[in-house]
Amino acid sequence: MAKPKFEQENIKNLAFEEALGERYVAYAMSTIVSRSLPDVRDGLKPVHRRLLFAMRELKLNPESGFKKCARVVGDVIGKYHPHGDQAVYDAMVRLAQDFSVRYPLVDGQGNFGSIDGDNAAAMRYTEARLTNISELLLKDIENDTVDFVSTYDGEDKEPVVMPALFPNLLANGATGIAVGMATNIPSHNILELLKAIRHLVNNPNASIKSLLKYIKGPDFATGGTIISNKDDIKRAYETGKGFFRVRSRWRKEEKSHGQYIIIIDEIPWSVTKSRVLDRLLELIIMKKVPMLADIKDESTEVVRIVIYPKNKDVVPEKLMASLFNFSDLELRISLNMNVVDENQVPRVMNLKEVLQSFIEHRKKVTVRASKKRLVQIENRKEILEGYLVVFANLDEVIKIIREKKDPKKIIMKRWNMSDLQAESILNLRLRLLRKLEEEYINDEKNKIASEIRTLKKLISSDELLFRRIDTDMRDLYTYFSKIKNISKRRTVVDTIDQIENFPVEEFIEEEVVTYVLSKNNWMRLIKGNIDSIDEVKYKEGDQRKFLLKAKNTDKVIIASNLGRVFTIDLYKLSSVRGGYGEPIRLYIDLPSDQDTVFSSVYLESKKVLCISKNGKGFIISSMSDLLTFTKAGKTILELTKDDELKKMLIIEEDHDHVALLSTNRKLLIIKLNDLPIQKRGKGVILQKIKNGFISDSISFDLSQGIICHTKSAKRSFKELNAWVGKRSQTGKIVPKGFPKSNVFNL
Repeated sequence: MAKPKFEQENIKNLAFEEALGERYVAYAMSTIVSRSLPDVRDGLKPVHRRLLFAMRELKLNPESGFKKCARVVGDVIGKYHPHGDQAVYDAMVRLAQDFSVRYPLVDGQGNFGSIDGDNAAAMRYTEARLTNISELLLKDIENDTVDFVSTYDGEDKEPVVMPALFPNLLANGATGIAVGMATNIPSHNILELLKAIRHLVNNPNASIKSLLKYIKGPDFATGGTIISNKDDIKRAYETGKGFFRVRSRWRKEEKSHGQYIIIIDEIPWSVTKSRVLDRLLELIIMKKVPMLADIKDESTEVVRIVIYPKNKDVVPEKLMASLFNFSDLELRISLNMNVVDENQVPRVMNLKEVLQSFIEHRKKVTVRASKKRLVQIENRKEILEGYLVVFANLDEVIKIIREKKDPKKIIMKRWNMSDLQAESILNLRLRLLRKLEEEYINDEKNKIASEIRTLKKLISSDELLFRRIDTDMRDLYTYFSKIKNISKRRTVVDTIDQIENFPVEEFIEEEVVTYVLSKNNWMRLIKGNIDSIDEVKYKEGDQRKFLLKAKNTDKVIIASNLGRVFTIDLYKLSSVRGGYGEPIRLYIDLPSDQDTVFSSVYLESKKVLCISKNGKGFIISSMSDLLTFTKAGKTILELTKDDELKKMLIIEEDHDHVALLSTNRKLLIIKLNDLPIQKRGKGVILQKIKNGFISDSISFDLSQGIICHTKSAKRSFKELNAWVGKRSQTGKIVPKGFPKSNVFNL
């Protein structure tokens, strides 16, 4: 019987090796991408992603009740993941085990196994729901933040990747064996990861060495101690491949008559307690460790393995060294950051590349969420504009709706409206036609217009996007910091210094910079100390105001004309180099009716003299009293309605007097010791001024006199005793030859 024509046309003559190789490569890539390796962006394998998405679709959020795991597994294999139910359930069980994953993504109820190695109960007996952390992975998924593709049967849609506000890949780690490659990424501490991400956001050129000032090393769910060499740890993170030596944590417990026992309360991650006990018993039977007499398992919900030495003369450190050498109380856990990148290409990444991939993913998610929101509020703004037309032409609109056969077309043509506006008007409830409602609509429209401008700026500015990511990571850091039982580091790293509770700036790679604040309050950093102010370029219509030589680890104190002070950390500005910088109001809440009048590098021990326009003031004993820790800042000089902060002077150690110059050309010199020292307040009268105000002031050493600088000359005035007086006096007319500009230094 002849073969059908279509079969003959599709037969190809291939060598067996070629056909097998082609199919094997396709199978291998399918295994790598679709089963075994995690995605660098959300740290999930397809089965985990589908599990979390299916649970979300079942509305198993943390506030809802539990559902049977069998129900979840059924949905996963029926809709998204055509594999065996036991494999899916095993993956689900692991996500719920707090001794397997550092930050569980599934909240399990029932028997989900134990660190002893016990298996979980059957899926028909156990129940589950999502955790708060898994919700962070799913956050904004409904706002078109990620792509969706058809499921295997084409009936549903599933996400390609999660939006992932939480850096899951490094936080929870991953393991997997594919065809020809494998991955093994240990878990890390979330607070350390967030610090490192923020550091990289603000310092895109940061080295891996600087990132390791934040990330000490892995932080395993079961604790333990990492004893790897510092260089080995650094090399592992730089190459994406390496290993960590992890030991159980132990302590000596004294007994009577000089006896003691050793308590092991933490074992290495990935090894079961039953396996550890079996190996220790084997050592006793085989008499491999003569110093070991017996062991006993006194564990409850927490691990407690009791080690009995042969006698009280046994040195505990020697006994434990032997046990570490011969048992699973010490393990070598590998690092192999082999992941699938955003182009679905498997490759080994180093620490910086992994963090950069997460940051880039968050950037795209933020843009997509902002665009979705922009479309929504632009549509709403369009509808509100239509409503305002109704209020302006209420009688005519009602008449058209009541009398005309096709009012929609007539309304669209009469007022040049869109279909959306006309449809919204026809669906408008009568109760919304109150006069008061028009005010609400106007208010809402104005708010939406403001939000539209903000979103458009965000979408078009990389700097603002990175700033948003930095804010998200900061908020996430605050959230986890409050949950000590989750965020506190469990694994001790013996080879590097503890960095918790240290200020972030101590880990910035220090460099010399120039801080620039313009007249229009745009600020930026310039690398190095510039030699000439002419090197600094400003926007058209803008000019120099403050230019400070500093280090990028410094803080800068800013004061406004209404007596409010703010603190800016210069390391946050490192990404604003080049161009004209950014508005200062992105960093501090400087009201639009206020301007900056003072800027200085923070010098803790320096005294500062505050002087108002009307001649009042006081001394602040230390710049530490000017430090603020919020964008809102704080008020230090309390002013009357017609007054403002004129000047803040940093008092040098050799300065003993202050010179006050008023607009009516009166000069008064008073002793600094006569001025009150306060942290904040109204101050006292320094100089009485009739029909004028303070023009300028300067602190100086009276014996050295005052040097005045003008554009064309420099003059020195040393015989000034005639102008020395008491505070609250008016002073005398300035000496002959004094600058006509009424300022000491131009």
